[in-house]
Amino acid sequence: MTVTTFDSMIGLTMEAVENFNDEQLLFMSACGKKFTFQHHQGCCENVYIESVVGDLSDLVGAPISRAEEVDNDDAHQDSTGEYGDVTQWTFYKFESPKGSVTVRWCGTSNGYYSTSVSFDES
Repeated sequence: MTVTTFDSMIGLTMEAVENFNDEQLLFMSACGKKFTFQHHQGCCENVYIESVVGDLSDLVGAPISRAEEVDNDDAHQDSTGEYGDVTQWTFYKFESPKGSVTVRWCGTSNGYYSTSVSFDES
């Protein structure tokens, strides 16, 4: 298991947090910074937000005190997949004084493509 923190988000107050069609998560801070979590799909993969545990509105109007990624380094072979598909998960854990949210991304591919989620700050 790998844990990565997003220190640039910690301490910032968000004006909005949006989930776009389970393909992109966008954080807009009060100071004008934007943070985007997304995956640029390849031809033989599928990466999407599988679940959101908690209420995204709990991350709005209060400073972010936790922002980290936890993934499963040990991808496993899906024995039911036609091509021996690899399934991976990435969890993004966020917290503010109002509550916590865990976003679970799921990715499947034939093992050749990355199912990682990219983090962009602007």
